[in-house]
Amino acid sequence: MPQGAIYLLTDRPDRSVALATLIKTFGRCEVIASSEDGALRARPRAIVSDLTLNRREAVSRLRSLVPRGKAVDIPVVCLLRSTSDHDLRVARDLGATVCFPAYTAPHIVVKALLDQITAAEPDPKVRPVKQGVTQATAVLAGLFDDVRGGGPISLPLIEAGLDPILSAVREGGLTRWLETVWTHDDATYQHCLLVAGVAAQFVLHLGFRADDREHFVRAALLHDVGKARIPREILNKPGRLDADELVIMRQHPVIGYEILRDSDCDALTLGAVRHHHEMLDGSGYPDGLVGNEISDIVRLLTICDIYAALTERRSYKEPMPARDALAILQSMTGKLEMGLVQHFGEAMTAT
Repeated sequence: MPQGAIYLLTDRPDRSVALATLIKTFGRCEVIASSEDGALRARPRAIVSDLTLNRREAVSRLRSLVPRGKAVDIPVVCLLRSTSDHDLRVARDLGATVCFPAYTAPHIVVKALLDQITAAEPDPKVRPVKQGVTQATAVLAGLFDDVRGGGPISLPLIEAGLDPILSAVREGGLTRWLETVWTHDDATYQHCLLVAGVAAQFVLHLGFRADDREHFVRAALLHDVGKARIPREILNKPGRLDADELVIMRQHPVIGYEILRDSDCDALTLGAVRHHHEMLDGSGYPDGLVGNEISDIVRLLTICDIYAALTERRSYKEPMPARDALAILQSMTGKLEMGLVQHFGEAMTAT
């Protein structure tokens, strides 16, 4: 992860919770109340100011925290109670690289923040990866927020995130994609992004047509959407789930299927979302499908899903080495299609 955390400075911590939560989906966020004294513990990755800048003490506080002689690669986003010419000039003098009214929706603020972080990346091979992760994260955040809020899903929004994923993996390589995604604090977002990146690498390696590539990456990005309605304490529990928690967790494929069905999603994606935990020997769930009952897209997605789960990074564990994860896949004879596992291994080691 680049330098330090993203620091959110606020004089209204109760109203900054939503913004802090969204920032934490893609990196470490430290919230600092305006009443707190002291310097930042490390050079910031970015600063977001939710301070009332017509107060002298707030101006002094922000000035003391923005690194002096700051490089342009440290975005400073200011949320302003007033957007008069005077207040905008004060914000700019304090180092603001972008300003928004204080009432701006958090996802808009975060999108601008991510764009600035990405644009500052000096390595041309890393830049498309960060852009792809940024756009895919925004898609997931909007998707999960819609599902949790009970609202309709915007399928065009999802489409907008597909080509950036494929371009990121094609131009920057899967290794850079994985390294960037591993910085995510949110376990569900990290997993969905890992599966999407691995899926992109797999279909690029297999030489799928453009439409088929996008179709498969769409299914990969959406496969766990049902987890948006699983309690967070179960989703984020470190270690094994107990029997009751496992019953709840295993509802997510059907939940995701029903959500997407009601949003008029296509049949292939619906099947992939519902059946990505099915196994060829009938030992999977939720429908216990066997052999030819399992479609090709599901067979591909299940391999990607298992590999991503094995190689995830958590606060309590490092990612499993690729060779060990591939060995586990190769040991699942009868459950996975071994010909596809072989092609998958070739795709993962080609990076």
